[in-house]
Amino acid sequence: MNTLPVIAAVDGSDNSLRALDWAVDAARGRGAPLRVVHVRQHGGWTQPGVPLAPVPDSDDDTVIGEVRRHLDDVADRPVMEYLALEGAPAAVLPELGATAQLLVLGSRGRGGFASLLLGSNGVAASRDADCPVVVVPPPGREVHGEGQDEPGRRVVVGVKVDEPDEPTLSFAFAEAARLGARVQAIAAYTWPVQTVVAPGGLLPPTVDQDAIEDETRTLAEGILAPYRERHPGVRADAVAAPGDAAGQLVAASADAALVVVGRHRRRLLAPARLLGSVTQAVLLHAASPIAVVPQTPEPAEE
Repeated sequence: MNTLPVIAAVDGSDNSLRALDWAVDAARGRGAPLRVVHVRQHGGWTQPGVPLAPVPDSDDDTVIGEVRRHLDDVADRPVMEYLALEGAPAAVLPELGATAQLLVLGSRGRGGFASLLLGSNGVAASRDADCPVVVVPPPGREVHGEGQDEPGRRVVVGVKVDEPDEPTLSFAFAEAARLGARVQAIAAYTWPVQTVVAPGGLLPPTVDQDAIEDETRTLAEGILAPYRERHPGVRADAVAAPGDAAGQLVAASADAALVVVGRHRRRLLAPARLLGSVTQAVLLHAASPIAVVPQTPEPAEE
């Protein structure tokens, strides 16, 4: 049986080489081949659904040559394949997800504005690829808050206690098993809870914060139970935390091996693929690599 490759998108930038190193480890850990792809910006605009063809003389591609030299001293490399394509990267890269188990790229490439925290290619791939996408940020991103609860490798994932996200949780546990890490599952809850009684008037909370936190943790523990059974070697800690989910996940990203978030599933009145506000915030600000997991399509209505 053929194993789908891990694809690393490169453009010669330092960010893409860091993402390449991450992809090498990911392919090795999955026992998968690694396909290194350089999409040349020049050439005709590639529309989604149009078959992709290699560039003539792709062996002479300077970026691919730089990648080969970069990997010369890497021990225990996975099976490697190098491919140069022409087109618009923001259109081509998502298309590659149909033939990959994972697509890896840096948060910023050579093009665009250096001040932007996330490039258009990262947005497009995270939003549109059919496979999970890992975006590797540059080093030195500072995050604030208490993210590291204890030493050790962690895979951080958010838990929606009112709408569990099965693909995202499954991916997080599988990655933790591969990395020998534990899962830090964060369930955020709104606090303080306020009730509007009149224009401009608010009542103080009528419920105890400890009660809300305990209930949130209990619900999260129940959601995690089947994943613990499937991965008995993976420790999973449920953390109930007040505030917005994005802020909690970004804070927890400090020194994490990976933060896992989901992509919005398509809705009837919004059929286009979307990135939710939490996912966008994590992509923009997290200090660790971020995996964006596509959702299982909702069944069509009769």
